[in-house]
Amino acid sequence: MTNDSISADATAAWPVPCSAVAAKAGTRLDYGDRIDRVVVYIAAHLDEPLDLDRLAEVACFSPYHFHRVYRAITGETAAETLRRLRLHRAAGDLVRDGIAIPAIARRAGYGSVEAFTRAFGQGYGATPAAYRKRGRLNPPVPANHRLEDRMYDVEIRDLPAHRIVGLPHTGPYMTIGVSFDRLYAWAYKQGLVGPGTRSFAIYYDDPESVKPEELRSFAGLMLNPGVVEDGLIHGVDIPGGPHAVVRHKGPYAELGAVYRWLYGEWLPNSGHAPGDAPCYEEYLNNPRALPPAEWLTEICIPLAG
Repeated sequence: MTNDSISADATAAWPVPCSAVAAKAGTRLDYGDRIDRVVVYIAAHLDEPLDLDRLAEVACFSPYHFHRVYRAITGETAAETLRRLRLHRAAGDLVRDGIAIPAIARRAGYGSVEAFTRAFGQGYGATPAAYRKRGRLNPPVPANHRLEDRMYDVEIRDLPAHRIVGLPHTGPYMTIGVSFDRLYAWAYKQGLVGPGTRSFAIYYDDPESVKPEELRSFAGLMLNPGVVEDGLIHGVDIPGGPHAVVRHKGPYAELGAVYRWLYGEWLPNSGHAPGDAPCYEEYLNNPRALPPAEWLTEICIPLAG
């Protein structure tokens, strides 16, 4: 899903006649639909001031009750959602691009570099400058020069096959979180989300060789096998078999460095060949409940048998 299509979806999702949704008021299905519209709207308007009354209007909720409903369903306030998505985008800008930090701070909605530095430090455990310096691990290093801090523990595992359901995503991999937000809203309205829900993302393309707007991925959840696919939700099979697995602790913006090391250093020297299936990630904890420094991700690369 490209940013353009997100904007189009957001435009199509509102204004919705509130009398139409009022007929179903109080149902889990209806609430999930309303919150889904808000998530799409926020993602499509990251560079605009947060207008809580407008969000309540998009959701067709009274402004007196919208904030409590949103927080109860998503686990965070709408302001926290906007802040999280902006800082996530900023982390990606710091790692990949040569954008000046003051410009990144303004784009993230902060009036000064100092305020941005405090907020970013609270979430990511480092100043933007330090994070950018650390993020420069991303460029490939010569094959004859291994840096100790680019080494990762790789475990060869025979993983089972999985069936996941979710949303195809087209666009920069850093924006797949929007699809996950929509997916969780859908799963909530179906009453499918629980403490044991597992989340996965499949990445089909190499971000170094495919244009960002054309990258293909899939945001998925492992749910009850009886879940019925619809026009929005699709099922995808993840093949089982031997995989190279790396567990990473830290912000998602840093995962690019792990992939470069895996494909550029570990795989050529491992004695293994990649299998005929895309790589995928499993997210082992809740990014809304923990700071980015605590996020756990397992990168799984299929190997030829």
